[in-house]
Amino acid sequence: MSDTIEKVKCLIIGSGPAGYTAAIYAARANMNPVLYQGQQPGGQLTTTNEVENFPGYPEGVTGPEMMVQLQEQAKRFGSDIRDGWATKVDFSGAIHKVWINDTIEIHAETVIISTGASAKYLGLESEQHYLKLGGGVSACAVCDGFFYRNQEVVIVGAGDSACEEAHYLSKLCKKVTMLVRSDKFRASKIMAERVQKTENIEILMHTETEEVLGDGQVVTGVKAKNRATGEVVEIPATGFFVAIGHKPNTDIFADYITLDETGYIVNVPGSSKTNVPGVFVAGDAADHVYRQAITAAGTGCMAALDAERYLAAKEN
Repeated sequence: MSDTIEKVKCLIIGSGPAGYTAAIYAARANMNPVLYQGQQPGGQLTTTNEVENFPGYPEGVTGPEMMVQLQEQAKRFGSDIRDGWATKVDFSGAIHKVWINDTIEIHAETVIISTGASAKYLGLESEQHYLKLGGGVSACAVCDGFFYRNQEVVIVGAGDSACEEAHYLSKLCKKVTMLVRSDKFRASKIMAERVQKTENIEILMHTETEEVLGDGQVVTGVKAKNRATGEVVEIPATGFFVAIGHKPNTDIFADYITLDETGYIVNVPGSSKTNVPGVFVAGDAADHVYRQAITAAGTGCMAALDAERYLAAKEN
């Protein structure tokens, strides 16, 4: 542990649209924010090749480019952007204690949690290969479905989110093949019936992905196996969507912050406040519904404004 303690007015844990937007607002309010970027500087958008649905970019922008611009904007107003990630917290007292990389101890008057959530993937080598290349693997149909207009795609999953994303893709794509590992959906009955009644969605039950096929640069198909019969098929596809859930990056807060049953931070409705006074949340760490860059940025703004008002109330 560190021999010295750094005291800050506003500590932001995590980057991405939520963290950087919070930093912009906090810096402009003279809160002198310190932001630690986390294990994935820039967040999930750094794995997104093209962003076309964020207002203000008529020609679109790459995810990494947008994150660099947001970071520079935050720095312009005086935000202290640093490498490193939170490894331990103690929110039991009036001063919020956070340890960075197990070595730096920070005492913060306010904390904004913007640690995000990580999409769950199958873990196949071929899947990860095309995910890193931005060549046809995605965990967000709303984000990337537009790029597969009039094409054939495959989606993996059996829950409400998978059904919702499959239905969304069916309105854009020529054909959607849905791979369900077991013999039944985990989704609600109404969501399952919706995909079953959609003409251009083909559902393959008892089916799991063996390999994402491609030419080395982009996806060209999926090799799948029927777990009941052992039959292996190759499905032509230019896009492979994984909808098996997200895991919020909130484990280190569990002893102090109220989480829901899946680990998302529970905020006070209509605000960014958590159950701990002076600790706020922004972005996907609390959002299991929308998970968009624009909504994350909006809650980053809310968190900074809430933190500013919290400090103002303490001073009066």
